[in-house]
Amino acid sequence: MTRNRKIRNILMTLLFGGLLFACSDSGKEPAQPDVVTQQSTRVESTFDATTMNNIGVEFVLIPAGEFMMGCGVNDFACEDNEKPQHRVKINHPFYLGKYEVTQSEWEIVMPENPSRFKGDTRPVDNVSWNDIQIFIKRLNDMEGTQKYRLPTEEEWEYAARAGTSGAYHFGDDVSNLGRYAWYEGNSGGRSHPVGQKQVNPWGLYDMHGNAWEWVADAYNANYDVRGSNAQSGKSLPRVLRGGSWNINSWSLRAAFRIGSQPDMRDGVYGFRLAFTPTPT
Repeated sequence: MTRNRKIRNILMTLLFGGLLFACSDSGKEPAQPDVVTQQSTRVESTFDATTMNNIGVEFVLIPAGEFMMGCGVNDFACEDNEKPQHRVKINHPFYLGKYEVTQSEWEIVMPENPSRFKGDTRPVDNVSWNDIQIFIKRLNDMEGTQKYRLPTEEEWEYAARAGTSGAYHFGDDVSNLGRYAWYEGNSGGRSHPVGQKQVNPWGLYDMHGNAWEWVADAYNANYDVRGSNAQSGKSLPRVLRGGSWNINSWSLRAAFRIGSQPDMRDGVYGFRLAFTPTPT
């Protein structure tokens, strides 16, 4: 896997020089989770189900739809900042990274790899929200676009739940967590290459565990005081989702959220990319 990704990234780098066109496929077949409790409504789309950009980041189409966001009265654990549970409508389909952004993908765009645990196919870590904004700007410039961004917090949880209503996308049985996530119970104290665990119902890997994922939104204490602040107040704390390799199973729940200052770097902080497609 590592060799294939290295070759692919070299080819993609040459593409920017106009020397050749190359494409690749991960070759991974999504595994089916053992529990899927349908809860959201989805709107079908005419966009391609998957796509890949010029540095080899693979994206999965997340259709428009509705879901219940946050922690509900029937959930086995809730934090105050996960309340109140409320219905959210995702008005437009969007693409979300199939995997967390890897170190090899980061290195094509940025001059240095800051990660604590080095490895081409491991998620890039030790990156701040501000660092990611620089990465996104440079990637957009490389492709002559303005489309790449972090997902909103609503988009992230909608995609993580993938039509389910349990604590995790596979249900509530924490004994199954090791099949889907790297966390303190099985990580051996380090991050792991992306895509090694089972996929969620919408084709996304590592939505639970491995690396915390920055999202666009500013952090607020709960959803009652949350405003439309995805792009405002650059010094405000920002939201991280999904948990990481070094924390307990409870903190990997789909509703769990934390906040951190946008200039904060940590060996467990990573991200995945998003963009909204436009009709052709």
